[in-house]
Amino acid sequence: MKLDRTDRRILHFLQRNDRMSNLELAEAVGLSPTPCSRRVKRLEESGLIRGHVTLLNQSMLGLKLTAFIGISMDRHTPDRFDAFEAEVLEYPEVMECSVVTGQSSDYLLKAVVPDMEYYEKFLLGKLTRIPGVTGVHSSFELRRVVLRTELPLDHISDQTSL
Repeated sequence: MKLDRTDRRILHFLQRNDRMSNLELAEAVGLSPTPCSRRVKRLEESGLIRGHVTLLNQSMLGLKLTAFIGISMDRHTPDRFDAFEAEVLEYPEVMECSVVTGQSSDYLLKAVVPDMEYYEKFLLGKLTRIPGVTGVHSSFELRRVVLRTELPLDHISDQTSL
C-alpha cells in the first residue's frame, strides 16, 4: 500500500481529532466527501488505522500517580515470558508493557494508579506475585513534559510502501 500526500493529510487530521465529520475532514484535505470516506475506509481496512479512542483526563479521574516499572525475570524462556505477558494483560493499571534491552530489566511497564498506597498494593499484591519476577525497579513521574498520541508522519514520502 502506498500513501500519497492526501492520505498523509487524512492521517494527520484524524490523529488530531478523530471526531471530525467526514465533511470537515474532506474540506481540510481538499477532497469531496465520498472519495474522502473511501480513503478512510481503505486506511482502516489495511490496518493502518487500528482503532478510534477517546482520551480521558487522568488527573480528573483521580489517577494521580504514573509509575515506570522495570521488571527482571529469572529465566529468559518463551514459556516464562508468555506467562508474564498474559498476566499483565489482565491488569487495567498497566497502560504499556514492552520487552526491553540495554538495561537490567527485561520489561518496562507504565502503570497508572490513584496514589502510592494503591501502588504498594498493586506492586506487592500483583506484580511481585507473578511467577518468574525476580526484580522490580520503580520510578515515578513528577511532571509530564510531553504527551503525544500523534505519530510523526514527515518521514513518509509518496514512494514509501507500507
